[in-house]
Amino acid sequence: MGSAFGCMPKENLSGGMGSRSNRGSKSRSQRKMAASEEELLHRQALAMAIQQHQLSQRFEGSMSRRIGSTSSRRRDLPDSITNGKQQPLLLEDLETKKIILVHGEGFGAWCWYKILSLLEEVGLNPVALDLRGSGIDNTDPNSITTLADYSKPLTDYLHNLPDDEKVILVGHSCGGASISYAMECYPKTISKAVFLCATMVSDGHKPFDVFSEELASADVFLKESQFLVYGNGSDNPPTGLTFDKQQIRSVLYFNQSSPKDIALATLSMRTIPLEPIMETLSLTPENYGMVRRFFIQTLEDRMLSPDVQEKLVRENPPHGIYKIKGSDHCPFFSKPQSLYKILLEIAQLP
Repeated sequence: MGSAFGCMPKENLSGGMGSRSNRGSKSRSQRKMAASEEELLHRQALAMAIQQHQLSQRFEGSMSRRIGSTSSRRRDLPDSITNGKQQPLLLEDLETKKIILVHGEGFGAWCWYKILSLLEEVGLNPVALDLRGSGIDNTDPNSITTLADYSKPLTDYLHNLPDDEKVILVGHSCGGASISYAMECYPKTISKAVFLCATMVSDGHKPFDVFSEELASADVFLKESQFLVYGNGSDNPPTGLTFDKQQIRSVLYFNQSSPKDIALATLSMRTIPLEPIMETLSLTPENYGMVRRFFIQTLEDRMLSPDVQEKLVRENPPHGIYKIKGSDHCPFFSKPQSLYKILLEIAQLP
């Protein structure tokens, strides 16, 4: 967008009260036009975030300015986050520049729009995928009955990569189950796996087990929950899970996120396929165990509490742990700069 004050006629520069009044009137009018243009751009960016798999255009209107948050991690890893200094990025030294972003339950590729633009700006190659029945994938979520089916867009993407290409996987919330499944299927393709306040469960456990302390046991939840969807009729088992929009907004996901991002999520979140998160995972040391794992904790999380996240890393220890202060369950909204810096550091680890 060009300057709002460019190429003013010479007669407007002459002296006198009339010319100053004229300039003031035109200046106010031009400011209104500029504000109107900004609002139009804002609306266009929101539409793009909903409709596209990836965004390469930076959306400045709702970009978080809270860059001063601190992150910490285990001492057995480089201290570039703990001492507040960001190491310079040397692209030629990276094992891979491709980072695959996998959304959590109810979300879609749209939720990563801030992180996509930040990673692209430093020369990395982020890819955000819609899992089946999510985002703009038109599959009926109630028809998805297995984790393999739900995760198929991710495993298809990995399957079609060249044999010598590696990627970094990032899974948010229940997306941790999908990247765990992918690690079991394609361990040689995955350089590192990042669990972002995610369901990092060990072999023989269900993704839902992570939330059982917050909600209820699976059996009790299925009997008592008011959020279940019966896509095949009330006489058959439930097929999906949905949350009341007001409850999501005020209590669970977005307690630190901006109103603009909450509005985007409220418009875009879809029914969660139920059976994939109730499925018992089969993970082996030979496959899943060969991929280095990192866990990012969110310390103002009301959906997956810090205590539950601590339990996850104790029971299934990752290679490294990061923490984001002031973040709710959606740091890609509430703390995008902090999340971006952590992903950048993990990408640079040898």
